[in-house]
Amino acid sequence: MTRPVLYLLPGLLCDAYTFEKQRAALSDEFDTRVLDFFGENSMTSMAEKVLDHAPQAFSVCGFSMGGRVALRMMAMAPHRIQRLCLLDTAATPAAPDEPAKRRQLVELARERGMRALSDVWLPPMLHPDHRGDPAIAGPLTDMVCRATPDVFAGQIHALLNRPDATPLLPKIKCPTLVAVGRQDEWATVGQHEEMAAAIPGATLEIIEDSGHFTPVEQPAALSAALRRWMRL
Repeated sequence: MTRPVLYLLPGLLCDAYTFEKQRAALSDEFDTRVLDFFGENSMTSMAEKVLDHAPQAFSVCGFSMGGRVALRMMAMAPHRIQRLCLLDTAATPAAPDEPAKRRQLVELARERGMRALSDVWLPPMLHPDHRGDPAIAGPLTDMVCRATPDVFAGQIHALLNRPDATPLLPKIKCPTLVAVGRQDEWATVGQHEEMAAAIPGATLEIIEDSGHFTPVEQPAALSAALRRWMRL
């Protein structure tokens, strides 16, 4: 019997490591696949990359920047997406102060390297209790350092030029899970409550004791939520 296909889309500076625990937990029941977005510089090209690789019908879970890619896919090919999960993400366009802040980080990466960027960028993404935990912060730092300043700059360009996806939310018809870490300071619980309220029939899951990196900080809780959603 063919297993249902689930694409797990990583976020900014993220690769397959982000979803390592979910792939292991869900592989008994689902065909889980990950594509990174290294080398891409627009939401449309990222969405096209997934759609070009994917079968005609599949489910998608997008984390952070990957959630924005998933929404772009939903705008481009809604008939192909069986289920949608928006994880620690948002649907809004760039805020007025966002370009300057993001470009400062690109300059830091170019001038001092990816480890220096990780030292500044990563800690606020994590639950306060996890920022000094080498089992969580260590592999995430290594992941950031596998990227390059050019990869980072391309992804930042995509984020700064992202379309406003909020008008799309009421049009989503497939089973949708909106999930977020309770202590996510980057994409807040309130933002996810608003998205869930805008999507007809959406389920909201708040993952306790987690910052932005829910797949790594609370892998078992997220895997259980994804399994419930995939069985809808």
